[in-house]
Amino acid sequence: MNRILLRSGKSPYDVLSLEEALHRDVIATNAGNLIFSDAAHKILETPGTEVVSNGIGTDVSAAARINEEYDAFVVPLANAFRPSFENGLKRMTRLISKLRIPVVVLGVGAQTGLSYDPARLKPMERTVREFCAAVLERSASIGVRGEFTEQYLRDLGFRDVEVIGCPSLFLYGRDLDVRKRLPELTSDARIAVNGSHSAVQKQGLDRIISRTHARYPNLCFVGQNISDARQLHWRDLTDPNALVTAMPTHPDHPMYREGKVRVYVDPVTWIDDLRDFDFSFGSRIHGNIAALLAGTPATVLCGDSRTLELCRYFEIPHMRLDKAAKDPEAADPARLYEQADLSGLVGGHGERFDRFVGFLDKNGLRNTFTHGDGGAAFDKRMRALSFPPGVRPWNDADLASLSSRFGWLQSQVTELSRHNAQLRRELAKAQKAKQKAAAAVPAPAASVYRRARRVVGRPLRRALQAGKQ
Repeated sequence: MNRILLRSGKSPYDVLSLEEALHRDVIATNAGNLIFSDAAHKILETPGTEVVSNGIGTDVSAAARINEEYDAFVVPLANAFRPSFENGLKRMTRLISKLRIPVVVLGVGAQTGLSYDPARLKPMERTVREFCAAVLERSASIGVRGEFTEQYLRDLGFRDVEVIGCPSLFLYGRDLDVRKRLPELTSDARIAVNGSHSAVQKQGLDRIISRTHARYPNLCFVGQNISDARQLHWRDLTDPNALVTAMPTHPDHPMYREGKVRVYVDPVTWIDDLRDFDFSFGSRIHGNIAALLAGTPATVLCGDSRTLELCRYFEIPHMRLDKAAKDPEAADPARLYEQADLSGLVGGHGERFDRFVGFLDKNGLRNTFTHGDGGAAFDKRMRALSFPPGVRPWNDADLASLSSRFGWLQSQVTELSRHNAQLRRELAKAQKAKQKAAAAVPAPAASVYRRARRVVGRPLRRALQAGKQ
């Protein structure tokens, strides 16, 4: 059995309660991470190949075990080349440097502004170089998201760089069926909107959301951050993101009070729910990719290079967020829907999929669409599992909504009490052993100097005293 270790927050087959998923942060702060890691898991799972999730953390001390137990380490990444992730990239480099097995990076991206100016990445160039060098010592090439990241790495001196986009859009292999089911969007259309806190707070997305909310009563905001999910489920406002009250996931926002907000901790429920929508738009790239995987047309409002280069590569309908913010009328869903050209996205998908498969082949990775059942076994296993629904705003005070939350809290209290009792027993045992060991140790022997002094000291003092007399 060939075993692949996959960097992901959790296995697609792990079914967790909402409370447990939020407690453990299995989405690694952003639910979009699970969209591409689940896709990678499905793609790499073939007969004779086991894919194992390692969790999102980087444990450098686990290198020896990884070398012993796995045949390859596959690392799907998003915007990893950004200043706020530099320390995480350094830890990953330390781990990779200790590995003797192949290491393959899927879809890494550099993040800067819409102008593609890499100046903000200058201070972390050494970190990026060391990471890429460590990976390329263990693989044939690095897979990047798009044109900007390709040029960025080539300017740093790396030649074995391939644009492969993101694994997420290859969840169904060569198949990508996205079509407009309505001739036009009317006010009663079901529309999903998404966006980050920075887009809402600093890039004018709040005005676009407010305007759309006023015009389309069936609008639903789909958040992605762990702080969004905790605000919905627990009304937890301890995260700094809670300062952004214009975010629909904030309890003070009218969309929260109206129950028109969701966050998903499992891609399968996220994609399934979006099948019932007529259109999706917003600044979240994977929020809109989830819609496209559901067959629902989507338009991305690009606010940085990471979304722009991916939209350009996959030919996803898009508009610059800064232009949309200046003219909110241009970002009206009906107009975006009308202007959305899906021909390049759908028509070019087969060629892009072949390029992705070629990258996997070059790096010695088998895929389910070429070497397996096309993901049939994966899909069948997923259908047999019962995943929790999307997280909804906690506006209810009924017994059922209280019972699930307080039942989980009670289980946590019980578990913590049991754990604390065990720690107290271990501490008492350790203290007792320490006392016993101290009692068994004999008094330290006198030094040679002290023994000599006792032997000759008294006669010597007598002699000295006699001399004085």
